Amino acid sequence: MLRLLDILFSLVGLLLTSPLLLLLFVLGLFDTGSPLFRQTRVGRHQQPFILVKFRTMKPDTQSIATHLASPASVTRMGGMLRRTKLDELPQLWNVLKGEMSLVGPRPCLFNQTELIAERAQRRVFEARPGITGLAQVKGIDMSTPRLLAETDAHMLAEMNLAHYLKFIVQTATGSGRGDRINTP
Repeated sequence: MLRLLDILFSLVGLLLTSPLLLLLFVLGLFDTGSPLFRQTRVGRHQQPFILVKFRTMKPDTQSIATHLASPASVTRMGGMLRRTKLDELPQLWNVLKGEMSLVGPRPCLFNQTELIAERAQRRVFEARPGITGLAQVKGIDMSTPRLLAETDAHMLAEMNLAHYLKFIVQTATGSGRGDRINTP
C-alpha cells in the first residue's frame, strides 16, 4: 500500500512541480553551473543507488556528510533551497524509480561506516531509504549514528499509513521539530 502511495505521490508531485523544477534548474545554472547533484548513497539491502538533488554547495565541495561540510560551501541559492527543502524535490524521481520511499531512513554515504554498522545491526536496510521520516521531523541528523539508527528502527517497526502521512505533512509544514513522538 505504501509503495503504491509512493508511486502516486511522486508522480503527481513531479507533474505539479515540473514548472518549478525547470525554474530551479535554470537558476541553478547561473548559481553553480551544475544545478543537479548526484551522489552514490546506501540504499535498500545496502545496495548503491544514485541520489539526485538540487545542488546547494559549490561544485568543488568534498563529498562528505552535510553536517561535516563548511557552511561557507553553501551557495546563496543553496541556502534558500535548504531552508525551503526545495533541494529535495528531484528525489521524487528516486521514489518513482523505487530506489527510495517518501518516508524512510535518510540514505547515508558509504563512508559513514559507524552509521552503516548501527543500521545493519537494527535491520534498517530492509526498508527503502526515504526523503523524510521520524528522525527528520525530530531534528536528529547523521552526527549521532546510534541515536539515528535507533530512531530509524523504531520508525520502521511502527510504520503504518497514519505515520507515513503524518511524517509527510510534518515535513511539508515544518511542524515536526520538537514533536513528542515516542522514540527509543
